[in-house]
Amino acid sequence: MLKSYEAIYENGQIKWLGEQPQVKSARIIVTILEETEAPLKRRTISPSIAGKGKTLGDIVSPIVDEQDWECLK
Repeated sequence: MLKSYEAIYENGQIKWLGEQPQVKSARIIVTILEETEAPLKRRTISPSIAGKGKTLGDIVSPIVDEQDWECLK
């Protein structure tokens, strides 16, 4: 069975854009797409951290009091 995965090849490295194949060894066929004027770069969240973020406190008000901020005036 054939399955497609999207990746970018850059400086000798493969950067997976989504799901990564779970194989130790495989025969592959590489298709090179012509680059457009502005190559599209999609940002995706790593599956290892997806859904693990937490909101601490109120998202409108800061957790730390303003007096405790280290701001330059």
